[in-house]
Amino acid sequence: MKVVILAGGYGSRLSEYTKTIPKPMVKVLGKPIIRRIIDHYIFHGHYEFYIALGYKGYELKKYFLKQKLPKNIKINLINTGKNTMTGGRLKRLKPFLKDTFLMTYGDGLSNINLNKLIRFHKKNKKLFTLTAVRPPARFGAIKIKGTYVNYFKEKNNLDEGWINGGFFVIEPKFFKYLKNDQTFLEREPFEKLTKKKELVAFKHKGFWQCMDTLRDKEILEKKLKKKF
Repeated sequence: MKVVILAGGYGSRLSEYTKTIPKPMVKVLGKPIIRRIIDHYIFHGHYEFYIALGYKGYELKKYFLKQKLPKNIKINLINTGKNTMTGGRLKRLKPFLKDTFLMTYGDGLSNINLNKLIRFHKKNKKLFTLTAVRPPARFGAIKIKGTYVNYFKEKNNLDEGWINGGFFVIEPKFFKYLKNDQTFLEREPFEKLTKKKELVAFKHKGFWQCMDTLRDKEILEKKLKKKF
């Protein structure tokens, strides 16, 4: 399947690094996190990538021009605008995505079995599958009944159990929920999917860690050193 990686945000909470490079280029144990994400998808047999560029996208272009990747690995670098929101970035990639595809953010790692995620998606036959994980309470909260997401809130100070872990399987029909560059994927589109029972959650209980802040980066590196 084709893989979309959102890599255009400002990464302002990791300004120690993002003043000079985009967050996906921040190194985790010596390797840019985006390369670690790509390697994880390659390990599970997915070789065609569409990277949505924005803030300091030229740094990603420079990096991939220098990389010697196997011939079967295709990296497509697409400029999706400096100030475009998550849903808007995805909408700009619509011409390239005619079949079921995978998507993630450019700042999180996991040991999720991506092919189990895909099988779960196909079994449920819905427009959108997200991966639910159990991290700290400062993230957006979701509530799950069976496999359906029946509540979604982008940010919450209370620990409500499961949160959006950012590894998705998506049907092309989902594009009709994306209006323009200012659409946040995690707001109105998710809320509408929830009401229509088209958003389901794959529960992942293994390793997952995002890299929003310097503290997150330190935690991520410690976990990787210990192999989670």
